[in-house]
Amino acid sequence: MIRVERLTGDRLAQALPGVARLRIEVFRAFPYLYDGDAAYEESYLHVYRESEDAILVAAYDGDTLVGAATGTPMEDHAGDFGAAFAGTGLALERIFYCAESVLLPAYRGQGVGHRFFDLREAHARALGRDYAAFCSVIRPKDHPARPQGYQPLDAFWHKRGYTPVAGAVASFDWKEIGASEETAHKLQFWMRAL
Repeated sequence: MIRVERLTGDRLAQALPGVARLRIEVFRAFPYLYDGDAAYEESYLHVYRESEDAILVAAYDGDTLVGAATGTPMEDHAGDFGAAFAGTGLALERIFYCAESVLLPAYRGQGVGHRFFDLREAHARALGRDYAAFCSVIRPKDHPARPQGYQPLDAFWHKRGYTPVAGAVASFDWKEIGASEETAHKLQFWMRAL
């Protein structure tokens, strides 16, 4: 039985090492192909420890963290993603950023992804946000690392009411598996009204 909890404040901060572990494991797969390390994760996840309005939705199997979804006000990520919204006419202060959603493969298909979005969207509404947004990595359909039978999550996101935001493409650097250094990757923003 999977238990899903909404964490903020100290409980959120205490769970971040587990989120780092999950990010490294889950994002290693296509489409991210992320070659993560603990030092980078500590730095990247720092924003959730510092933001008073951050949320972590945690999925547990017993006492083991098996999935996590994070979110903060978009302005907490302005340095990384603010430029992607420059031509949209939307103020960052109206948007809640649903950042990563990571769930171990054995726990997928049981409704946890919907709970991740439900709780983050409710949190965003409570903060008075008008929109929820996230971004997904852009990969060509013929990418050599694309697994046979791979299905992107586009249909799931559309069912949740999200659509790609025209022109809202961010660039973010990470090191891919087998690479010696970080390279830039394009990410498409998706958004819905709350």
